[in-house]
Amino acid sequence: MEPSELIKKVRHIEIRSRLLTQQIFAGQYRSAFKGRGMAFSEVRQYNYGDDVRFIDWNVTARFHSPYIKLFNEEREMTVMLLIDVSGSNLFGTKRQFKNELITELAAVLSFSAISNNDKVGVLFFSDTVEKFIPPAKGKSHILRIIRELLTYTPSQKKTDISEALRYLTNAIKKRCTAFLISDFVGSNFEQALKIAASRHDLVALNVIDKGETEIPDLGLLELLDPETGERFWADTSSKKVRESYAEWWEKLHHENLEIFRRSGIDTIPLYTDEDYVPALKTLFVKRGGK
Repeated sequence: MEPSELIKKVRHIEIRSRLLTQQIFAGQYRSAFKGRGMAFSEVRQYNYGDDVRFIDWNVTARFHSPYIKLFNEEREMTVMLLIDVSGSNLFGTKRQFKNELITELAAVLSFSAISNNDKVGVLFFSDTVEKFIPPAKGKSHILRIIRELLTYTPSQKKTDISEALRYLTNAIKKRCTAFLISDFVGSNFEQALKIAASRHDLVALNVIDKGETEIPDLGLLELLDPETGERFWADTSSKKVRESYAEWWEKLHHENLEIFRRSGIDTIPLYTDEDYVPALKTLFVKRGGK
């Protein structure tokens, strides 16, 4: 990509993301993704009606009079974006490719986070951790993330979601909000998902192109698996072939939903040919009401 073209794309994504953040998502983001909890502020003498659970027994013993701990809400969060850069995301039949939608989603979430004074970090993964950008604040940091999203070329094409989740669990010790953005064409990630979800506030954004949910009747067709490079022929005029593929995809999608449910993780499908704004707003409102 030429430097002038890259600058133009970065600017376009920045303008659209900032607009959505300021006009639509700002307040809902704050209510949906709260701070890490309460940070200790000071102690004061106990007053009638105070919660006895907050009595500071060390100070009470020292002054022979009951004192309680006071807390302030700890607003600042760390937001981690776990972004699938495997070969299956280089696919799109309507409006845009999956990786283009992933880029815009990441940009919107990043600008929403920094408008709330949160840190943002990014982890690119395929079947390995491709790149880790540590959490930081500021517009220049977000623009760096967008540039990386637009230009990064992964070393591998396959997918291993578990590897990304294990890295998150090991690298980020304090509780964070993590967005796992993928098409979830993978397997055997439930255990790693449950462990990560027990330590962090994890949300799964499932990016889907409707062209991959079924095979159209196009006769004898050569197909390419973008993750393995394998080429094979399929008779798409066969109803049995088309139904078998549709059943496979539906089974995969249902199994993933069950994994998210069992792990207690919020998830939404986001389609390449649809506006993602209503779906994200619905997610934010749902979480804000919890």
